[in-house]
Amino acid sequence: MTLLSLILALVAEQLRPLSKDRWLEGWLRRASDRVIHLYNDGSAANGRVAWVLLVGGTVLGSVLLFWLLRAIHPLFGFLFSAGALYLMLGYREQGRRVSDIHLALSTGKIDEARTLIGGWRGATHAGASAGEVARLTIEQALVSSHRKVFGLIFWFVLLPGPSGAVMYCVAAFLAETWGHRRDESGGRFGEFAQRAFEVIDWLPVRLTAIAFSVIGSFEDAIYCWRAQTMLWPDKASGILVASGAGALRVRLGLPIHESGGIVDRPEMGVGDKADVGDMQAAVKLVWRVLVLYLLLLVLLGVAGWVGR
Repeated sequence: MTLLSLILALVAEQLRPLSKDRWLEGWLRRASDRVIHLYNDGSAANGRVAWVLLVGGTVLGSVLLFWLLRAIHPLFGFLFSAGALYLMLGYREQGRRVSDIHLALSTGKIDEARTLIGGWRGATHAGASAGEVARLTIEQALVSSHRKVFGLIFWFVLLPGPSGAVMYCVAAFLAETWGHRRDESGGRFGEFAQRAFEVIDWLPVRLTAIAFSVIGSFEDAIYCWRAQTMLWPDKASGILVASGAGALRVRLGLPIHESGGIVDRPEMGVGDKADVGDMQAAVKLVWRVLVLYLLLLVLLGVAGWVGR
């Protein structure tokens, strides 16, 4: 049933993609703002309490609703799991973003491409060359595909109903919004959110890196993962960028134009600098990893059925 729920959610997202900003992230943002208003005093202790209330509350609610619907009829539980995952998955969204940027670069619309990647990353990249935009797009695609697809799938399979995916989705959102607060009112409020997500994502991010390695150039991906990860500011993202760059046999990172200046970044990967032509290779890598995940779930399902 888990595999069928996942396939149904993926098919539904392809046929009728939803705006995550309007639906899921809009609700999360409103809930987050409410909790911040009630609990944010700048202390780590209140940040921990607020995180447990918001993440624990949504997970508990999803579990109770799943078991209630399943008790009424197994089909209702199945549809609820598939529907919840459909709301959270972002595979189609990531592919569309890469395609839009690739089209803009291929047709010489560099300003449009800069605007698109800036909106995706939450930064400005005025003056960035086509190669810089391509590298940034590939990096963002590697990280986002894990956060919006592969990490969700891992926890969706591991916990009952949609509760695992719900936990991962909410925890990732809070790590991004609370964990990166730099205003004075934030204080240490977001520390626990960031640490908690690092724990939740520890195994999934490494499984995704292994999948990148298996699908792409294995030796280069493993070498880059081991030798370059610590150079990246965020370790989890560094694992994904380094292993993905090695798998694709391209160089990512490197200095870029950002926020009106030049940001010096470490070199990640091997081979030539990634360019516009490598963007589709990154999309294919992500697609093949998704197929690999589905095949593994099929094999696990068959093994479980045979073992009965």
